[in-house]
Amino acid sequence: MYPSLYLEYLAHFHGTRDYFECHEVLEEHWKNTDPGNRQSVWVLLIQTAVAMYHDRRGNQNGAATLLKRCVHHMPAQRESLVHLGLDPVHMEQKLSSELSRVRSGEPYVSWNFSITDPQLSQDVGEICKRWGVDFGSPSRMEDERLIHKHKRRR
Repeated sequence: MYPSLYLEYLAHFHGTRDYFECHEVLEEHWKNTDPGNRQSVWVLLIQTAVAMYHDRRGNQNGAATLLKRCVHHMPAQRESLVHLGLDPVHMEQKLSSELSRVRSGEPYVSWNFSITDPQLSQDVGEICKRWGVDFGSPSRMEDERLIHKHKRRR
């Protein structure tokens, strides 16, 4: 029912906390299904992950810039998020609170989307289990390879 790359995105966001990989897999899906549409729900989800990546690395200016864009574009994506099994009210509140937290200089904290479709939640949980990670566990802050993954990309 849902695109496989979207399921991978959610498993990375909630399981591995590899926000860089979230960006990679969902960008591939976006380019194959809705290329060039910067107003796409896929872009909102990609930018959310990239904001978290910047935030966790301590780049709060980069995180704030992206979170501000997400908050701005969020209202137009409510219906799309419902179709993707996510709670748009929770997401809008979470993006706003994350922006406030980042602007106030508070440290990164892992968070989850509110998944409203039980089957989607189960499918993502199964991917996490297959990958050997726990759904909803906090980010491994001691893992430099995860936190600074972009530096290893070539």
